[in-house]
Amino acid sequence: MSRDADGANTGTPNQVERATVALDAAFGPDGDAPSSRSTSAPTVAVAPGRVNLVGGHTDYNDGLCLPMAVDRHVAVAARPRSDNRLRVRAADFDETAELGPDDDPDGWAAYVAAVARVLREDGPVAGADLAIASDVPTGAGLSSSAALELAVGRALLAVSGRDRPAADLALACWRAEREGVGVECGILDQFSAALCEADSALFLDCRSRETESVPLGDGIGVLVIDTGVSHELTESGYNDRVRECAAALDSLRDVDRGLDSLRDVDRGLDSLRDVDRGLLDAHADALEPVSRRRVRHVVTENERVRRARDALAAGDLRGVGDAMLAAHESLRDDYEVSCPELDAAVELAAETPGVYGARMTGGGFGGSAVALVDGDALDRAERAIRAAAPERVGPDADVFACRPSAGVRLVGEE
Repeated sequence: MSRDADGANTGTPNQVERATVALDAAFGPDGDAPSSRSTSAPTVAVAPGRVNLVGGHTDYNDGLCLPMAVDRHVAVAARPRSDNRLRVRAADFDETAELGPDDDPDGWAAYVAAVARVLREDGPVAGADLAIASDVPTGAGLSSSAALELAVGRALLAVSGRDRPAADLALACWRAEREGVGVECGILDQFSAALCEADSALFLDCRSRETESVPLGDGIGVLVIDTGVSHELTESGYNDRVRECAAALDSLRDVDRGLDSLRDVDRGLDSLRDVDRGLLDAHADALEPVSRRRVRHVVTENERVRRARDALAAGDLRGVGDAMLAAHESLRDDYEVSCPELDAAVELAAETPGVYGARMTGGGFGGSAVALVDGDALDRAERAIRAAAPERVGPDADVFACRPSAGVRLVGEE
């Protein structure tokens, strides 16, 4: 397995090498760089995929999340051009796109165009030749889109002679996915790809945007069980859930506003983050059954994130695993974003010796489950789950171990 300078897995073969080779093959070793800036070695940015240990569908409700970046990466090799166009080679799809500043393409190129468009709002973005190589599986719930956005954004800034703090770049890429691609997502995926640290999970407050790295310790293993059921968030029920939460919040505001005259202060409900169990129980009858279930998931999931963060910091891996299993039950029953294959993957993992807990990760409607495993049992658990997965989960299921990775960076960057 190839490793980068930080010891993180960059794929087999190395995604950095694949992107560099694809760049030269598609556009030549010098491309169309201005003579004053021509280089033989391209700028290369890498950004990781992620799993979310606890905190599903809380980010767009101003809630709490506990993700970790994984050692699966998107690599983007880049050289500047003498014009303002982007020529982009996607090595994994064997496709090339050429984009002007006002172009609005479909498919994978839409992410590239959207990131460039948002970055241009704050300064110039040089034309560039780009090549993309990835081992983050698409449609698997590991946020390949955010990894692509962050790697493209970091590469474009570098060839343009610009820089932005990682959190600012994450927000720009979040806007690109919402405004340019049409997924009404929260900041979880982009912040994970930007701000996670090696060997740590990230406690993320999506309202304040404050983060805290929580070390995972040496005795933890992580397995991903890709069900093989691909999801596309722009076509799934993801945006429906966003709208359902907004509608439930409006209903709670209406009934709570009627009680304002009986209180000294206005409680204020800016998002479902402001709803606690007491408020939900008091106003449960004012909500339709579906709305009540959606709110209950968000309220209890925020509680689970706090418990899991505290348990992880204390080395209580069983406590983290219990929170993960409870989170999956809530995502399955109250939020209704699981599917039979995901449920089977979580059940299989939970039955496997050495596994502390498991849950679906990502937006749902397909994709992957993540399992937290005793490090000493990781190899045995991986073999056992892989052997049973084709029959229990589905014929296209895949199982692989991963390590917590650092966020987006330029290759060679300290």
